[in-house]
Amino acid sequence: MAANVQFRENTMNVLAILVVVVVVLAVFAVGIYNSLVTLRQRYKNAFSQIDVQLKRRYDLIPNLVETAKGYMKHERETLEAVIQARNLAMNASQQAGAAVGQPDAMRSLNQAEGQLSGALARLMVVVERYPELKADKNMAMLQEEITATENKVAFARQAYNDAVTAYNTKRELFPANLFAGLFGFLPASLFEITRDSERDAPKVQF
Repeated sequence: MAANVQFRENTMNVLAILVVVVVVLAVFAVGIYNSLVTLRQRYKNAFSQIDVQLKRRYDLIPNLVETAKGYMKHERETLEAVIQARNLAMNASQQAGAAVGQPDAMRSLNQAEGQLSGALARLMVVVERYPELKADKNMAMLQEEITATENKVAFARQAYNDAVTAYNTKRELFPANLFAGLFGFLPASLFEITRDSERDAPKVQF
């Protein structure tokens, strides 16, 4: 009889210890989950600031092309290349906004933005051949707005990349790495500079 009582007590003690361990692990897992959610929201919010500035840039480019068109009647191919690159970049930005941090979406945006910057840089080279266009007041205003927007994009991109790095670091550190995959927290991709021509913002100078 005494042996049975002792067995039951030992069993209850083991069960109590197991319950405590499970509760501690659950609390620990919830803490990790919440911290990963917070960091993920942080980089998504940071990308929204990039998105605002990119949309501003996309809105300015048609005005730039329309202004240039009045002076550059024989540069149709160059102007069309800028608009085409702008449209591709805008589509890539929309896709990235719907899948922030996902490798394919960010890779497409990186490439599209690099192509757009290259097209703008080529346009600026051509503009140098047209003194009257360089002196146009509307062109000067667009210069200031595009330059300001490019600077804001650069700052917003740095903030996004910092937030992504913090998130990726957290999910790779022990013990968060034990739970990240189970919780569906996948690695996030940076908004990287993929071309030398995109390393510097286009110099819109007149």
